[in-house]
Order: sequence, then C-alpha cells, then structure tokens
Amino acid sequence: MKNLLDSISNPQDLRKLNPTQLPQLAKELRAFIIDVVATKEGHLGASLGVVELTIALHYLFDTPNDLLVWDVGHQAYGHKILTGRKHIFHTNRQFKGIAGFPSRNESDFDAFGVGHSSTSISAALGMAIASNLKGETEKHHIAVIGDASIASGMAFEALNHAGVSKANLLIILNDNAIGIDPSVGALKEYLTKVKTDRKLAAQNNIIKALNFNYSGPIDGHNLPKVLSELERLKKIKGPKFLHIITTKGKGLQQAEEDQVTYHAPGKFDKISGIREKKPASLYTKFQDVFGKTMVELAAQNNKIVGITPAMLTGSSLKFMMEKFPQRTFDVGIAEQHAVTLAAGMATQGLIPFCNIYSTFLQRAYDQVIHDVAIQKLPVVFCLDRAGLVGEDGATHHGVFDIAYLRCIPNIIIFAPSNEIELRNILYTAQLGLKSPIAIRYPRGTGTIIDWHKPFEEIEIGKGTCLKTGNKTAILSIGTIAKNVTEAIFLSTKSDEIGHYDMRFIKPLDEKLLHQIFKKYTTIISVEDGTIKGGFGSAILEFSAENNYQNKIKVLGIPDEFVTHGNVTRLQHQIGLDSKSLAFYLSNL
Repeated sequence: MKNLLDSISNPQDLRKLNPTQLPQLAKELRAFIIDVVATKEGHLGASLGVVELTIALHYLFDTPNDLLVWDVGHQAYGHKILTGRKHIFHTNRQFKGIAGFPSRNESDFDAFGVGHSSTSISAALGMAIASNLKGETEKHHIAVIGDASIASGMAFEALNHAGVSKANLLIILNDNAIGIDPSVGALKEYLTKVKTDRKLAAQNNIIKALNFNYSGPIDGHNLPKVLSELERLKKIKGPKFLHIITTKGKGLQQAEEDQVTYHAPGKFDKISGIREKKPASLYTKFQDVFGKTMVELAAQNNKIVGITPAMLTGSSLKFMMEKFPQRTFDVGIAEQHAVTLAAGMATQGLIPFCNIYSTFLQRAYDQVIHDVAIQKLPVVFCLDRAGLVGEDGATHHGVFDIAYLRCIPNIIIFAPSNEIELRNILYTAQLGLKSPIAIRYPRGTGTIIDWHKPFEEIEIGKGTCLKTGNKTAILSIGTIAKNVTEAIFLSTKSDEIGHYDMRFIKPLDEKLLHQIFKKYTTIISVEDGTIKGGFGSAILEFSAENNYQNKIKVLGIPDEFVTHGNVTRLQHQIGLDSKSLAFYLSNL
C-alpha cells in the first residue's frame, strides 16, 4: 500500500485525500512520530493521543487562515509534521533545530507561541475578537486544551469572558485524564462522571452554564465521528465547545500503560516500546535530593507540608506523597493558588514547602509579593529547574527568578552549589525562619556521590571562600561554581584568581564582600540567571553604594531569550561553559 504521508507536505496536500483514506494516514502519522521520537527523544504520549484530531482539524479548516492554537504544545508534533516540517522533524528540540513547542517564528501555521499551560482560550478569543473588529466574521478560531490545563485559573477566566462574547470560537477539550501526572481536583472528577453519565452532560453541564454550545463527549480516536462533529460545528456561530475523549500514548502499548513515564520517555525501541537502559548514574538528581530530604524532614517535623502545582513526579514530591499523603498537596496547574494556599497554611503555624519550577513561579508573581512577602510569611519556595533547562527552550529556562525575586523586600534567596548545601538549606528552612525563602536549584544531577550527610544549619547571609587569589575574585552563586572551578584550573592565571561561593543573593554577605573588594582589583560575577537585575547587578549596587572603584564584570545569561538545545551547548554559546570561562580568565 502506498504511504500517504510521503505525499503530504502541508494541509493543502492533506485535503486532496478522500475521507476514507484518513484512518490509514493516522496510522502512518503515529508511526512517524514514534519512529523519530524513539531515537531523537522528546514528548511522546500527548502527540500520539491527538493524531486523529490533528488530521481532522487541518483537513476541515482552512489553516493557517483559520487560526489553530495548541495549549502547552506537547501535543503538536503531528501538527508540525503536517504543516511543512516533516523533513526537518528529526531536528526537533535540538540546537538550531525546530522547537519542541509551536512557535510563531517557525511557521505561519503556529498561530500562537506556547509552552506554559492554559493560554490557548485567551489567545484564541483575542484572535476571534480581532477578526470580528476587522469584519472577518467567517474566520474560525480553534483552541485545543487538555483536561489538566483547563482546570487552571487562566482558562476559567477566558471561558468566563468567551461565554458572553460573540466570538467565532471553538474550544476543543482533549480529555485524557492526565497532564504530565494524572489530573486532580473536582473538575477532573466532574469530567470523569460526564464520560459515563450522558444525562449529566445534558442537564447539569458546567460548560453549557457558561453560554457555550456544548457537544460531546465523543471518541477522539473515531475519525469519522470527529470529522462529522467538526463539520457540524463549523456552521454554528459564536462560542462552541467540543469534548473529546482520547488516550494519551495511543498506538504504543507501553505509552498507554505508563502514561507518566512515556510523556517524555527518552530513547526507546520503536517496535516494542521498551525504553533504552542508560548506565546507572553514580550521582543523584537535584529533584531527588529534594524529594528524599523532604521525606526525612517531614518524619521529624509534623508541621511540614509539601505543595506542588501538577509536578509531583517532576519535583520528586511524589516521595513525600507516598509517605505522607495527608500532608502533600498536588493542586493541579494552579501556581497562583499554590502560593496563596501556602501563605494560608503558614499563618496557622505550618511550614509549607512550595515546589514550583522557576519558570512557572513567574505565573504567581503577585501572590509572592502580596500574599507572602508583605505579610512576611515563612513560605519555603523550592525553585526546581533554575538556570538553563535545555531542550524545552526559552519558555522553560529558569533564568529570571533571581531578578524578579531580588527586588522584593523580606525575602531570602539562596542557591546551593551542590547536593549537600541543598539538603542543609532545606533543613535550615524548617527550623523557624521569620521570612520567606526561595531556594533555586537546577535540573539534572549533582556531583557528589555521598551527599546524604548529617544535617547542618546554614547561617543566613553567609558566603564561603573556595579558593584565594591576589588579583581577580570570581563571585558565583549556585551550581555554576563547578564551571568556575574548572575554568580557574584551566586558566593560565589560576594563581591570581580567587573564587567565592556567595550562596545568598539576598541578603548578600556584605562583610565578605568588603574583604573581597579591598583585596582584589578585579571582580567577576558569574550566574546562570539573567545579567539584567540579577546577582551581578546586586554586586554592582554594593560597589556603587560603598564607593568602590574596582573593575567589575558581570557574566551570566545575556539580555535575550536563549534558544533550545543541550545545556552544555547552550552554555558554550553564551560563554558560561568552563572552557569559555577559562579563555576569558586567561585573557584578562
């Protein structure tokens, strides 16, 4: 049988097919995704679950003139393959390759850039209102959103607005009962009931109550049914809502059975689905150091509670959930709620450890200021994935947290340089701090095999000297210290260079800084955060406030959005790898 996918470069080619050929195309598209992701890695399960929907949307709607917005974008691989990127799909998420998420810079078919959840309804509604204002009333605007994402506050805000608009908007709920981890909450339970109780869908329908023309739930893998329902909805004006039921990982048995692991499984055998076994690392992921330490601390201190917005596995708070389910809370994709929930708990004497990826805490900035910092509540923010995260790219790099937190009064900011320091600051944080603290640590493994040492309290605001010199002092924070240490060793001027791990961005160790500024003529700050407003800016401010005349150089993430790719490659691109730093130090 002729391979249909070979003849399709764009949706115009797709629309030449007979509807009876589309199920065959769905099989081929699934096989293509599996074939590439098996060797090149990436997000798998979400895209396999929407193959039929993807084909139906591009077959029936006039994309890119009709605007299609994918929420988050994990599920958009089929979309990319059908819209002119099949021949370069093997470069997905690689340095200088195509992005893992839809990107307006990449294709006209990517109507809106995504990466964080729950933005699709707002964006598509904005486009629909704009079309009305321009007189383009026949244009279609489609948002595809998952059941985990639609539970977020932003999605509800958009539904609330869309329901009273006259926008030509179609929202498709891709209901597979899972985000990265299984979906949680009352809305998830409601959607589960709707799947089995048609009367509930018809009578007490939460979506209908918001003035949407609701249809479904229907089987999202039944292509003829999906096509006929979309064809019908195309003719209806105003806000519409289609509820489809899909299986994440559809078409690969292992991906269907282990949906958490096969969200992004790494390399695997494309036939059997069995994951490639990597050599066991001697080192531990920072997230696991956090997760295991939390279990240890929670066993000793019954005031400790753990909170995460839909990242139980990614944060390794799953360990605490297993041991202390009554004190561990997965609140779904709801960062704002997570922060204020933690604040409320703190007012009642609990010690909340609120674990949110650095990039996702951006979504709860007002809550950090208004609900936590102003009231000086001792919430412990654990910012996983701080610094460059790699293949997920600009939407996920955790490079802004230092800058956006440093300007907030009453908050402590700490960056451990290794696993032992992370463990000890977690211990210190539950001893009874009088203000909030943010602890930032990276994705990936550390460098210490035997990190499980007895706890030691860390003195707040105290830096450490790692190496003395006589001309140049390097001030680093966090795990970038490893690159600095290697760079000094490789440098031709290593004897001249001192190295200080400042550890605290706020409060700065001013006593140590005075000693450094009096001893060294040149000061270099190194961080894995933005240089605009970050740790280096704090050093410049200290120098100016104290009228020092030292030569100061700030190294870190430049004032641009860093692309996707391997972390080592990205560090080299911006001059933060050890060899680039060594070259810089040798040429001072």
